[in-house]
Amino acid sequence: MKNLSIFLCVVSFCMISHVYGSIRISNELKFKKKLSVTCYSKDNRMKTEIIEPGARYERRFNTNVWGTTRFMCTLRQGPNYRHTRSFTAFKQVSPSDRGGLWDWRARENGIYLKVWGGKHMQGEVHMHKVFDWVY
Repeated sequence: MKNLSIFLCVVSFCMISHVYGSIRISNELKFKKKLSVTCYSKDNRMKTEIIEPGARYERRFNTNVWGTTRFMCTLRQGPNYRHTRSFTAFKQVSPSDRGGLWDWRARENGIYLKVWGGKHMQGEVHMHKVFDWVY
């Protein structure tokens, strides 16, 4: 009975201190180009969204207890959606990783990132280019 009580206390603590992650993808493309965004994880598939110029896509989600949550995203530039890029848009590295917000910006010359919070937090680092578009 004592072991069961300890187990329940640990599980309760994990539930109370549950961690959230967030992905934000902003369309900063020029020439009024729309941006198609599709994101998924091992357990979740989010529907494809078309983001208008100047708008953003943002999703908040629960991370898992083991600290292995990953979300992949595919971005496509309109109007013909030929320029694409698939990448890991969010990842946890350990159970103690607090997740945080992964702030992505789609621009003409590539895709930029700044992480707010979590083990990947970049502190005072400004938005920086991470990927080029695939043509």
